[in-house]
Amino acid sequence: MNRPGIAGHRLIALSLLGFLLFNYPLLDLFSRTGQILGIPVLYAYIFAAWALLIALMVLAVEKRNP
Repeated sequence: MNRPGIAGHRLIALSLLGFLLFNYPLLDLFSRTGQILGIPVLYAYIFAAWALLIALMVLAVEKRNP
């Protein structure tokens, strides 16, 4: 069973992760020419990182019934 406030701590950590994922140094790594399945690499990275953060947020706030 989750303690009352652990979801808040997890969301703060995920916010920091999102800040790091969408900050300049990492975005610069993916701003190269090239494509993945016809999508520019930078756009694919942004979409994948965004989807990952949403999935992790769902897991962080999900209530499990015992």
